[in-house]
Amino acid sequence: MKVLVTGCCGYIGSHTCVELLNSGYEVIGIDNFSNSKKEVLDNIGLITNQNMIFYEGDMLDEKFLMSLFRTHSIDCVLDFAAYKAVGESVEKPIEYYTNNVSSVLNLLKVMKKFGCKRLVFSSSATVYGSPKKVPITEEDDTGGTTNPYGTSKLFVEQILKDLYQADSSFAICILRYFNPIGAHKSGLIGENPNGIPANLMPYISKVASKELECLQVFGDDYKTKDGTGVRDYIHVVDLAVGHVKALEKLEKEKKGLFIYNLGTGTGYSVFDLIHTFEKVNHVKINYKIVNRRPGDIAECFSNPAKAKKELGFSCQYSLEDMVRDAWNYEKKNKS
Repeated sequence: MKVLVTGCCGYIGSHTCVELLNSGYEVIGIDNFSNSKKEVLDNIGLITNQNMIFYEGDMLDEKFLMSLFRTHSIDCVLDFAAYKAVGESVEKPIEYYTNNVSSVLNLLKVMKKFGCKRLVFSSSATVYGSPKKVPITEEDDTGGTTNPYGTSKLFVEQILKDLYQADSSFAICILRYFNPIGAHKSGLIGENPNGIPANLMPYISKVASKELECLQVFGDDYKTKDGTGVRDYIHVVDLAVGHVKALEKLEKEKKGLFIYNLGTGTGYSVFDLIHTFEKVNHVKINYKIVNRRPGDIAECFSNPAKAKKELGFSCQYSLEDMVRDAWNYEKKNKS
């Protein structure tokens, strides 16, 4: 089966490419390197001892996508190509809506033209907004999003629901991620954004390596066990395996619209993450408490029972594994 992976050199996309190649899929990847690096391609090859077909290009370029689909008979698309920083999305809403929504519209238009009707979409737990209760199930209300990033994912989910309503021959799987962290155990791929990291784990790693001086903890006055935000951290390799299982689901079912939470079902606070990192890796993290960040919520963690029942998905890695692998990657790739 030929699978197109958009954003293939990004954090989640690259780990998913590894799992796809190791599972026997023929992978065609695209990336514009807006938040990724070219050497990731070589490292995917080193891990898997396989080569994927790669094109540098942008999903906002419809002609590029048309050419790609003309050249290859693509069976399914896994779409990871999106901006993903909550704080930045509040500052740059136009850029986020353009990149995260218009790009998907282009992709769907081209997929439909070429009769490619299988899609695994990278969504987010941010579509639940500020949840009324935790853990969150797939049946809980979406909407009331607190930042443009989350709203962009919610918009695309609605577009996909409308598409399926209009054409039920599509097979679409929407995966709502919680908080992926960690890295491949080889240390060859991991989370390495361009510029100063917007996400917590890579920032902690760069403070640990002395590349950055101090971690800012955005608020310690939430109604949580220690006042800091609580999230459902999932190892990125577990998340990547979830995509392979979603793809297998679409192969089996042929058509349908499926939505799954991908998380561990356990909520950890910012302090939990910091202190676990310190304990496991024997390194001190310098941090300071600052004001809350616009768009953040107090707590968000999943009920992953549906994914376990329907996909056979369950997480294999612990929080200790996540911080150990993140630090291993940072040490091997220190700037």
